[in-house]
Amino acid sequence: MTRNSRHWAIAAAAFLAAAPVLAGCGAGFDAITNKPYAPTEALHVEAKGISVSQAFFLGPDSGSKLAEGGATPLYLSLVNTGKDADQLVGLGVDPALGTAKVVSPVNLPVQQRVNVGKPTPTIMIDGLKKALSGGESIPVQLQFARAGVISLAVPVITRSREFADLPQAPASATSPTPSPSASTTGVAAPADPTAPAEPTPPATDNHGH
Repeated sequence: MTRNSRHWAIAAAAFLAAAPVLAGCGAGFDAITNKPYAPTEALHVEAKGISVSQAFFLGPDSGSKLAEGGATPLYLSLVNTGKDADQLVGLGVDPALGTAKVVSPVNLPVQQRVNVGKPTPTIMIDGLKKALSGGESIPVQLQFARAGVISLAVPVITRSREFADLPQAPASATSPTPSPSASTTGVAAPADPTAPAEPTPPATDNHGH
């Protein structure tokens, strides 16, 4: 790995937060390409006892853009063709693209198809550093508990045709964190009802009585 190599960020389930960070060489955000993608085309990859098909990131509605700072959910279908049960536990992405989020591991029993993203998206790229129009291809790394890492170039498709009704990333994933502003800075915090009351100073008689 050279000094110019870029490191990837990995999102995993809470109890797998100590999983090693995935490394990728020369496959940064600049590797995202704009290529035509027909929704009926299926990305199909078989590696390390895992069959990955129908993989895509859901982009904006047709004719619009998924704004910078937003989130794009990952949809894919998985079949574990190995001898032992496995789990999809993490997603590796270039930090220059955004932040990968995995709500919980995806259990993969042997020889059973598991669809990720339905009925609710659970794996996504949040805090996008660049707007997406659809047609891009995003390099990612899927982290499995047993199979290890599988690298993919996943297309971004628009919410049109058979994908028009698919849910976008949860609203909470794209909500910005409020930052202090001039209108809020310096405002006193609400009083603590359990704190002892301050003594009231005695009244002053301005007439000297």
